Amino acid sequence: MSLANDGARGGDGSAEGRAGGRSQGIVHSYPLLVRDHGLATALRLLVETLPYALARWGVLLASAVACVVWIAIGAGGAAWLGMHVAMTFGVCWLLGVLLAGGWIWGAVLRYAFHMIACGHVAVLTELITQGHVGNGNEGQFTYGRRIVVARFGEVAALFGLGALVRGVLKAFHNTLDTLGEWLPTPGVGTIVGLVNAILAAATRYLDKVVLSYDLARGGDDPWRNVRDGLVYYCQNARPILETSIWMLILERALSILFWLLLLVPAGLATMVLPEPIRENGALVTVVVAALLASTLRAAFIKPLFLVCMMIRFHALVQDQPINASWVGYLDGLSDKFRQIRR
Repeated sequence: MSLANDGARGGDGSAEGRAGGRSQGIVHSYPLLVRDHGLATALRLLVETLPYALARWGVLLASAVACVVWIAIGAGGAAWLGMHVAMTFGVCWLLGVLLAGGWIWGAVLRYAFHMIACGHVAVLTELITQGHVGNGNEGQFTYGRRIVVARFGEVAALFGLGALVRGVLKAFHNTLDTLGEWLPTPGVGTIVGLVNAILAAATRYLDKVVLSYDLARGGDDPWRNVRDGLVYYCQNARPILETSIWMLILERALSILFWLLLLVPAGLATMVLPEPIRENGALVTVVVAALLASTLRAAFIKPLFLVCMMIRFHALVQDQPINASWVGYLDGLSDKFRQIRR
């Protein structure tokens, strides 16, 4: 894979060598008080916005418990209907419960997580650029929702924005993922898999990073800001993806560490469960520990690395001219970028 092809020129942030290097000049002006994207700085900002992390964790724990109960209802009801009525009714019950649970997850829980994440980004952006949240007279949750709604009319509009941004990023990343075609040799598949994981990790954070750029830049056209944010990412793909590499490694390492540490309390919890469940105590302990670790990962580890990526992006684009050539390139690359332009 080469980040020096059409999809990733300008690893130093200039992008001047691409297609004649037509520059629009610097298109934004906002303060930046935090430039260090190290873990210590990110951890400090995460602690300052702890209410959002705790809210996310609370929703995750509640949804995990509800998921277990829902599955038990579905499996138990299906077994009872299969034994006492007919197997067909049991299968229909199970499918109905699963479909209803999927709808609830997609329509309710995802919206709740989306609201929390967008508000968190708004507060973090204020801390990174201004050093404080608003005028100090309103709480973080109130401020986060007010700012995001003011920018997009309603937070639900950001569902569509996130999908568009991820679509553009996926199309751009596909132009980078040519290693498997160039080197069809043993072992390359593993490398390509790692590359895909890194690109997926970058995509996971960058829709929120682009939102942060819009909030920091301000103005009366958030969609223009989103377009420029995507162009800035392309101009700085190399350093951003380099940051994504160590982020991915540390995220996986911390997730495994959390899971290992949680095996002890999960084992203790298994000991107080009913006898039929304790017969499969090892499996139950592993599953409970994994469930708890996944909630901690989503509530604390992912936001930690989101902060790192946000700071890295803002530091890279500060005082950087935007390369107009990238607009035409992305227009031809993805229809989703053209939708954002409209």
